[in-house]
Amino acid sequence: MAPKVLVSDKLSETAVQIFRDRGIEVDFMPELGKDKEKLAEVIGQYDGLAIRSATKVTAKLLEHATNLKVVGRAGIGTDNVDKEAASKKGVIVMNTPFGNMITTAEHAIALMFAVARQLPEASQSTHAGKWEKSKFMGVELTGKTLGVIGAGNIGGIVCDRARGLHMKVLAYDPFLSQEKADKMGVTKVEIDELLAKADFITLHVPLTDQTRNILSAENLAKTKKGVRIINCARGGLVDEAALAELLKSGHVAGAAFDVFAEEPATENVLFGLPNVVCTPHLGASTSEAQENVALQVAEQMSNYLLDGAVENALNMPSMTAEEAKVMGPWVKLADHLGSFIGQMTDEPIKAINILYDGVVSKMNLPALNCSVVAGIMKKANPDVNLVSAPVIAKERGVKISTTNQDKSGAFDGYIKVTVVTDKRERSIAGTVFSDGKPRFIQIKGINIDAEIGAHMLYTTNKDVPGIIGTLGNTLGTNGVNIANFTLGRSSVGKDAIALLYVDDRVPDDVLKKLADTALFQSIKPLQFDVAS
Repeated sequence: MAPKVLVSDKLSETAVQIFRDRGIEVDFMPELGKDKEKLAEVIGQYDGLAIRSATKVTAKLLEHATNLKVVGRAGIGTDNVDKEAASKKGVIVMNTPFGNMITTAEHAIALMFAVARQLPEASQSTHAGKWEKSKFMGVELTGKTLGVIGAGNIGGIVCDRARGLHMKVLAYDPFLSQEKADKMGVTKVEIDELLAKADFITLHVPLTDQTRNILSAENLAKTKKGVRIINCARGGLVDEAALAELLKSGHVAGAAFDVFAEEPATENVLFGLPNVVCTPHLGASTSEAQENVALQVAEQMSNYLLDGAVENALNMPSMTAEEAKVMGPWVKLADHLGSFIGQMTDEPIKAINILYDGVVSKMNLPALNCSVVAGIMKKANPDVNLVSAPVIAKERGVKISTTNQDKSGAFDGYIKVTVVTDKRERSIAGTVFSDGKPRFIQIKGINIDAEIGAHMLYTTNKDVPGIIGTLGNTLGTNGVNIANFTLGRSSVGKDAIALLYVDDRVPDDVLKKLADTALFQSIKPLQFDVAS
């Protein structure tokens, strides 16, 4: 059955057509996002929800979203989505951070010009029939120093445009390397140096605990007299009340804000000040940007629903369509390894240690980690998936560690998973053969080569004669057909294991007959999701 997507906000017809062209059933209801009750009534029908800012994806709405797998936000901001609730529900939340980069950067440059030349005030005066040419004395951007706080995607474009205007650019960004700064043609500085030297300051960082009020009253006081401040990033980055006082005193010559601490901003301490330019969050408001983010979210959601590719996700590791094709068998193997351990472990798990060897160590390990953890958690919660599993593990205090290493054995690559409980450690390893099929290659340190089937039987015993015959005879006489039979032992007469791939689940009465032979230390029927 084809996936089904609801578009509950205004997206372009071209974006809606992308879903249809990819074979996805889509309902285009651009006004539905404003009707919480009606949206809750119908959301259970859909695998995907495409939104802008009008639709509020709350924990309450998600309770009704019984089939929902992905929410796609056409744009950057996802304040209207409860990402924690979505993660617990196993719903991926995607945004489109690159579709409006140029538009937002251009808006910052436009506001810089506007505040430097007092363009809004001059326009209003002229419209009023005044000719106050001498009143509006501006400053040039050429030769001035621009301080850019946040030199990522959008900030990087602003740096490039500013250099084209022959401005000297100072960049403060903890993640900016000296090599990247040199390549961008900017000077990497600490925040205090930027504040002291910049003639213009523009912000391009997300709102986090680290960046909230990054231009606090204290930092604003460190700025160069006559500075002009532009914010097209997020409200809450600047202490607006402190800025208003510095604007009134003349220490700050001007400001231009597109975003505010509280939005919609119908009133603000900056409003009405003659040296402040304000716009209503227009950073992404160009026809090109709106079209770009709509097309991008449609492509991303389609890629996930059809191919398993995860792009620009906010609550799980991203995995491109190309990665998904190459990693598919390894993701499945990771799930099988986790599932084996999850079915074998009854006591609480304290830690999960994952080793990646060889070719797999170069892959997208965070995505593989999610698959391992999801496999382990399925026994306790059958509805768990790659999104919700890490959240559940974290809530339970399970520590997850990862090690990767170069090829160290006979296989081109393998994954080994070890879980730690208060009573024991349990490990299993597997690889993917050239046919693309996952195999178990080691259990409890004992080497094996086991094909993985939907129904399996795992036994442990001492290495004594009669095990093969007992298993074969007991299962055969009770109508259980063996598709594959794998044995392994640590050494002669020591610990041994058997792993059987059978056509159907072994009935409980047959398991009891095997247990009554007293040959086996443990007998465990296992099930695996082997569907492609």
